[in-house]
Amino acid sequence: MKYRRAAIPIAISLAFGGAAYTGAARAQSAQDLQRQIDQLQRQVDSMKKEKGTGQAEPAAPSGRAAAPVTADTTIQLYGHLDLSIDSATKGMSEGHVRSDGTVAVGKLGWQSDISSNLSYFGVRGGHNLSDGLRAVFQFETQVDVAATPGSSVSSSSSDNQVKGALSSRNSYLGLAGGFGAVKAGKTDAPYKLSTARMDPFSASVGDYNSIMGNTGGDNRAEFDTRLSHAVWYESPNWGGFRASALWSPGQNRSNDNSEVASGETSCTGGNTPSATPSVTGTCTDGSFGDAYSAAAIYEVGPLYITGAYEMHKKVNRTGDEDGVVVLPGQVGVVDESAWKVGAQYAFPTRTTLNAIYEDMKRSAPVPDFNERQRKGWWLAATQKVTDKDDINLGWAHAGKTPGDPTLAAGTPLDNEANMYTVGYKHHWDNRTNFYAVYAMQNNHPDAHFDLGASGHGITTDCHDADGHCFPGTKLQAFSVGMQYNF
Repeated sequence: MKYRRAAIPIAISLAFGGAAYTGAARAQSAQDLQRQIDQLQRQVDSMKKEKGTGQAEPAAPSGRAAAPVTADTTIQLYGHLDLSIDSATKGMSEGHVRSDGTVAVGKLGWQSDISSNLSYFGVRGGHNLSDGLRAVFQFETQVDVAATPGSSVSSSSSDNQVKGALSSRNSYLGLAGGFGAVKAGKTDAPYKLSTARMDPFSASVGDYNSIMGNTGGDNRAEFDTRLSHAVWYESPNWGGFRASALWSPGQNRSNDNSEVASGETSCTGGNTPSATPSVTGTCTDGSFGDAYSAAAIYEVGPLYITGAYEMHKKVNRTGDEDGVVVLPGQVGVVDESAWKVGAQYAFPTRTTLNAIYEDMKRSAPVPDFNERQRKGWWLAATQKVTDKDDINLGWAHAGKTPGDPTLAAGTPLDNEANMYTVGYKHHWDNRTNFYAVYAMQNNHPDAHFDLGASGHGITTDCHDADGHCFPGTKLQAFSVGMQYNF
């Protein structure tokens, strides 16, 4: 019957043909689209059962990336390209001097670059096992459009992971049905996905991860990240409510998580192992053991509300113990956690407002050296001025921490920071857009938050050419770019 032959291609076209991986929702799009195809597949299976039809192979939808391989199996190719031309400054001039007398060296002012920003390519699909049960899979890789694939190295950090390798991004194998989905592999954690849609500057120089989820101002956001070797559950939609939960075992043979987890190339937490192992191991800058992440979401009409929690067990930060200012055991190996609540509302005036409050904690043995516990705020607004043009505004605030391992105990501390962003986006169609962004990170005297953390291809941070960090600077960046989705 024509009805039977058309049902699955139509469902697949509806699920994927019009999907555009854009802006703030990009980090959550894979999860949302997989939920859509699972739901549509169940509807198609039900219609076929009612009609008593067979399993003839349908024709592939014309001009679409997703197509049935057989009547009960689908495969989709998809991708996102984001390339920008930037100009950024560290906010320092030649001869800039740190409080301890260190003089900054290298190019410290404005510098131009061409950046590939979380561009990726992926394959996902599924296979019907029985009525209401489906095997699902995905493997996704970063595409370094403007740079040579390889390990990441800068004046301040390095990472052994090759982001341009096959399946370097969210990849999994699992089961989906009316109960939701259970998957194993690696994925953006529920904590990250819960508020991803609230950042209209995602992957740009104004990405909110320069402060949100970022405990210390480094080029990585510890609580807005992808977790490897994980298993997780995604619930169905229960009248607007849905939830997800994840567990990632530490897989670490050392008692203090100072070694690389079994099967991995880098320390858990994002850093490359030290080139000179010590008696305490090689992963002493944020490596952790088991990780737990959970989020709950309620969405109805123009309102979106979420709450999320994440725990990292036995986080090793003994690399901050220099034996002089900070003695062994004063920073230590302890648990770190974070929770946040967020809300988004789309007004009839075509104005969308976003708000997030976040609280990150570390069970530090000595508060005077604890730079990983603080509060954070994010406010953002998007105003559609025409059907194809948006104006975006954002403000992020990092609250003060109890202490800092670079300062002697009892030293007055002011490490708050404010990031201001403004942007414009023009949508040529639902697949292609042009954007322009300006961001400014205003660090208080002891703060060293950067621009572009965990998203933009090239970050701007506090380090000079010799790797010394100079806190208290005002970083700025301009960026113009283009995105294409398929």
